[in-house]
Amino acid sequence: MRDFINKHFLHFNAGALANCSESLREFLEDDGRLLITLAGAMSTAEIGKSLAPAIRSQKIHAICCTGANLEEDLFRLVAAKHYEKIEDWRDFSAQDDEDLANRGMNRVTDIAIPEEEAIRYIEKPLLQLWKDAEAAGDSRFPHEYLYDLLLHGDLEFDSDPEDSWLVAAADANLPIFVPGWEDSTLGNILVARVIDCTLQSPDVVKGGLHAMQALADWYREDNSPTGMLQVGGGIAGDFPICVVPMLRQDVGEEVPLWSWFGQISESRPSYGGYSGAPPNEKISWGKLGVDTPRFVIESDATIVLPLILESLRN
Repeated sequence: MRDFINKHFLHFNAGALANCSESLREFLEDDGRLLITLAGAMSTAEIGKSLAPAIRSQKIHAICCTGANLEEDLFRLVAAKHYEKIEDWRDFSAQDDEDLANRGMNRVTDIAIPEEEAIRYIEKPLLQLWKDAEAAGDSRFPHEYLYDLLLHGDLEFDSDPEDSWLVAAADANLPIFVPGWEDSTLGNILVARVIDCTLQSPDVVKGGLHAMQALADWYREDNSPTGMLQVGGGIAGDFPICVVPMLRQDVGEEVPLWSWFGQISESRPSYGGYSGAPPNEKISWGKLGVDTPRFVIESDATIVLPLILESLRN
């Protein structure tokens, strides 16, 4: 894959991909550690098939992802055979989507996630973990509960666990930071169980401020240069990069700036969205330096990220 990219990906976004992957390889070979962010529906797009091997080969050292990406890798792992591929999704009518809803299927572009076999299947053992934690006065991060389910639960897998990035992360006890977890299906379920008095408080799961503190601890625990590969935008990308100016400007610690930065996004900076903000803008916020290697690939992350991760294996 590396040879193919270097031969054929020469200009424009293809050239940016080639330059980014080569620079990232050099960064990792120089003992850099990499945090990757996952926005959108990367897990439902089965990014685990390329991300899991990268985790196992110790190319990925931490992940910041949305709650949806955290849970949707697990949903597919236990219910893959019940998913439905929607080949003609561009021609779907409102009635077609209502028909899916009536059958308990939740559509994400060209794939539909089954409510009972995926979401409700996970809810039952997860709720028991929440109850046990509440009884013990415990509070943990969202991923720690899912790690517990994967490593010590009695889940029946419906697809190859080798293709699950969450399984690979659990095996490695990889740090995961999940800001805004309440904006997820399982987060909604937790609130529902508090409303119906099954649980007493949502505090059984640690939130975003706890995640920022944990991220700050992780960032400072190692003297190795630390880089970030931002896949998409949103809170998964905006949250972790802020740890540096927070430590430098608000805490007053002279921690290093991010040492490497790559961004895969289809967002346009001219619209004023943070997701499309170019790396140079991050210099003014004290996140990156003038000499920080910076790369932008304006393309589809479901195409670009597997190519980059595969090229790192060679």
